[in-house]
Amino acid sequence: MSKLEYSEIREKKIIIYDGEPCEVVESHVARTQQRKPQNQVKLKTLISGKTINATFHVSESADEADIIKREITFLYSNRGEYWFCDPTDKSKRFKLDIALIGESAAKFLKQNSNVEAVVWETEDDEEKIIKVALPIKMNFKVKEAPPAVRGDTSKGGMKIVTLENGATLNAPMFIAEGDTISVNTENGEYVERV
Repeated sequence: MSKLEYSEIREKKIIIYDGEPCEVVESHVARTQQRKPQNQVKLKTLISGKTINATFHVSESADEADIIKREITFLYSNRGEYWFCDPTDKSKRFKLDIALIGESAAKFLKQNSNVEAVVWETEDDEEKIIKVALPIKMNFKVKEAPPAVRGDTSKGGMKIVTLENGATLNAPMFIAEGDTISVNTENGEYVERV
């Protein structure tokens, strides 16, 4: 476990705060004339999903969480349960909570596709998956696409299409059923036809 000085506690770092791994969402080192500089950070707790504000002073440091990244395979979802397995051993199945995956990412999970699991090694050498990261761009086959209506520009030339995994999103009028499109999984937007 490495120590981070107060000014090294920056965005995307994962630190231990109150015994829990937290991702730094925002950080701002402020210097006021009389006082010593301090780092005001916004943290997202990776187990409970809460957002908290914290301040680190010059003399303070934080422990960087011991993190490993590992591939896991998404199997299926059923009644809000998301089931995954070890890519090398399909019998090692486990379920993850939607809060951990995130609503927007869960929408783009694809059966039998691999995602990256962020695994936290606790002090007693226990491994806990604390975050699931999808590739930023993923390709999907379009399952349903309403026909383009000529002269209908009221929606800016966009229409709602349904992807192979049941997710829906706005795509240009020329996208047809059977096309494969690339989607940005971070903002849920259409990127291009593949």
